[in-house]
Order: sequence, then C-alpha cells, then structure tokens
Amino acid sequence: MTLMRTFLGAAASLALTAGAALADPAIIFDLGGKFDKSFNEAAFNGATKWAEETGGSFREIELQSEAQREQALRRFAENGNNPIVMAGFAFASALEAVAPDFPDTKFVIIDMVVDQPNVRSVVFNEHEGSYLVGVMAAKASKTGTVGFIGGMDIPLISKFACGYVQGVKATNPDATVIQNMTGTTPAAWNDPVKGGELTKAQISQGADVVYAAAGGTGLGVLQTAADEGILSIGVDSNQNYLHPGKVLTSMLKRVDVAVYNAFKDGEDLETGFSVLGLANDGVGVAMDEHNASLVDDEMKAAVEAAKAGIISGEIKVHDYMSDESCPVM
Repeated sequence: MTLMRTFLGAAASLALTAGAALADPAIIFDLGGKFDKSFNEAAFNGATKWAEETGGSFREIELQSEAQREQALRRFAENGNNPIVMAGFAFASALEAVAPDFPDTKFVIIDMVVDQPNVRSVVFNEHEGSYLVGVMAAKASKTGTVGFIGGMDIPLISKFACGYVQGVKATNPDATVIQNMTGTTPAAWNDPVKGGELTKAQISQGADVVYAAAGGTGLGVLQTAADEGILSIGVDSNQNYLHPGKVLTSMLKRVDVAVYNAFKDGEDLETGFSVLGLANDGVGVAMDEHNASLVDDEMKAAVEAAKAGIISGEIKVHDYMSDESCPVM
C-alpha cells in the first residue's frame, strides 16, 4: 500500500511505502514525469523491477519545476535515503551543492559526470546505438532522405545526431539527413505539437524516416510520422508499440539498467565513472513483433555487422561529447 506524503509545497509529492526504512533508495524523475514513455519511464521501470524482485520499496518524486531539484535532493538525503538516483543531466548543479554536505550518502546521476567521492556518474554511448538506427534508416528509406529531431539543443543530443548521421552515411553515402532541434530551454522536451510541426517540415523536404531524440516531444514526432505515412524511430524506451508497423525501431538507452544496478548495489555501490554502451548492452535497437514486418534479414544482418564492428573497434563512431564536431554533419 502506498501512502502519499507532501513536501516541497503543494506542487510535488513524495511517494512513500508504508513501514519503509529510512535507508530506502530514492529516485528523482526529471521534468516530464515518470510516465513519459521515454527516458523517465525507463528509469521508473528499473526501479520497479528492483522492487518487484526484492520486495523492497523506494521513494520517488516527479519534479514540477527547476527550483525543486536541490530541495528534493536535500530532503531525501536528510531523510536518510540511500542511494539517491537522479534521472537526467540537469541535476548536476544541485548535486554539486548537495553531495559534499552528505558524505555518507551515495548519489547516482544519469547522463552527466559529477566529480565527488560519493557520486556514481552513469553515461551512455548513445552515439553507438544511434549509429545502428542510422543504418536501419538508410536501409528503409526509399527517398534517400531521412530526418533527425532532437529535443533541447545541447551537446548530448548532438551526440545522438552525430552517431545517427554516421550510420546513415556509412550505409548510403549519398543520403541526405535533415536535422532540427526543438528548442534551447527545458520546455523542448515536452512539446509534441512542435515535434509534429518539425516532422511535417522534414517530410516536405523528402524525409521518409525520422529519428526522434526529444523526450515527450518525440511522441508528437512518432504520431505525425504515423499519420503522414512515413516511418519513425523512437528513443530511450522501446516505443515500437506506440504505432505498430509504423515505428522502424527504437534506440534503446538502458536507463532502467542504470537505476536497477544502483538500487541493487544499495549503500555499498561503487562510486566513480560508469559507461554503458553496445559492449555491455547499455544501448541497442528494439526488435519485436511490432516492427517485425519492417525489418528484413538484410537489415538485421547489416545491424549485426555494424554492432560487431563497433564492439571490436573496427568501426569508429565519433563521440560528439568528447569532441564537439562531427565529421559527417
């Protein structure tokens, strides 16, 4: 039975499990909520899997504003929750301020590096997974023009875009990749109407496959692509089911694994830098009954060959975060 205890004012609530020990782990979801069908929901799924397997309980909060980041972190730390997981790069500043005040509490931040002795920083090789969906997009395109729609215009999303373009160009050097970012503020993650508008604009330029790396905005991309009769590519969670037969694949970013591992390790988790990529199943592509009719044996073979090449080092995928340039963009 879950009880709700309000803190941080009326705008936010902290879900507590009756009888929970103070050392319960905790998770803070980024703006957009835990049921965004993308990044946050993947994080929630990881926490839920841990709870179901262990019978344990965890505490959580869905932020309503930027101002709540540090408040939420401090409140969980003061309550004795350990470890505390943050879903998203935007928690970095708040964590820098809070972590030194609670040296015995372990913190986990996803998608950003915070250099503190009690912090685990989890990052992903999104460029590797994006390369694979780029291969698939190029194989599926009939026009030779594909699209990319990102959320907030930041280096992390350019990392997705760069890997995608490399995969497309490696498969079809003559292909055209149209790229748009949704905006420059956090609102860019939650604007499905704008996502739909950008999709229509790319379709008018010939795109017949569009990859969305835009959080909630991406739902508008996928919906519009389905409505307009072109293919889309989802991100983070497996979004194939949202429009069966219309979503070519989803670039899986195993945020669920990062959260599950943190909760499983508990107060004894090792801090430092952690990378999840193709080699350890941290990223990948979604293949299921919802896209089976879209993926033929030739496409599967091309994906497997690219995956093997990346893992072996034969294929070098440029990481935009390490060098803010992209050789094919």
